[in-house]
Amino acid sequence: MTILNKMINGKMYAEKMLREIYPLSKEFLENFNRKPCLTVIQVGENSASKIYVKNKILTARRNGIESREILLTSDVSEDELIQHISALNKDEDVDGILVQLPLPKHISEKKIINIISPSKDVDGFHPTNFGNLFMGDPKFIPCTPLGCLYMLKHEIENIKGKNAVIIGRSNIVGKPMASLLLSSDCSVTITHSRTKNIQEHTRKADILIVAVGTPEMIDETFIKPGAIVIDVGINRLKSKNEYHPSDKGKLVGDVNFEKVLKIAEKITPVPGGVGPMTIACLMHNTVKAAYLNKKHYFINVLEGIL
Repeated sequence: MTILNKMINGKMYAEKMLREIYPLSKEFLENFNRKPCLTVIQVGENSASKIYVKNKILTARRNGIESREILLTSDVSEDELIQHISALNKDEDVDGILVQLPLPKHISEKKIINIISPSKDVDGFHPTNFGNLFMGDPKFIPCTPLGCLYMLKHEIENIKGKNAVIIGRSNIVGKPMASLLLSSDCSVTITHSRTKNIQEHTRKADILIVAVGTPEMIDETFIKPGAIVIDVGINRLKSKNEYHPSDKGKLVGDVNFEKVLKIAEKITPVPGGVGPMTIACLMHNTVKAAYLNKKHYFINVLEGIL
């Protein structure tokens, strides 16, 4: 199998999903005389966050979704941020609210997530939406796990009964990913930094999801031959140019791509794997929120995925 055949093309899958979302955006405009609307709040000047927000806004605009941006300085008070969110919760022309994480240390991420209306929580992090997901009745699913599952279901003919191992237990990826895979009839193991003999678990995985935040931590010694590997990590290495230290370094995942590629059946690259799917799923959640908030029938573009 060639390298290209082994790579899971997240950009291609994202474009496929967006082609299905765009007609729904047009239909919403025709029915309600406005576009579905996503408002993104960014606090501070985090360079990675700025790139993510820019990509989200551009993708929204290209797919018939109105995108608004609220930029706040890093010293903004928690109360002022809450006031912005409360106003958006009441604004009937705003369908989705996304507060870009991470937030400055003086602001409680948990408190901010809880303030967002569950009906506009397109990130899927509110406890109500999180609970619905684990109860098997999801409304909004966190975008990265949803994108991972979408790719898996298109790459594997039948994932039922597969042994899935997740490295990482965050509320953003690890835990919701486990719930989605359980709902898809996989056998699921969650490992993390305190797991003993982690490779004993990962070498049994038919599907390995990696979300640890450590550049190229996972090499071929963690992988079962023929496994499907989904690399959620994105890390920028330091520039090796001593004369121009400001030059941007290479983007890599949590998986050592070159080493794992040799024995895995399929693997997502970084960039071009999970990232584009995360943004496409945010568009999906925004359009879904628009229809649901209008109490209008919503055609699920991911019909049958859960």
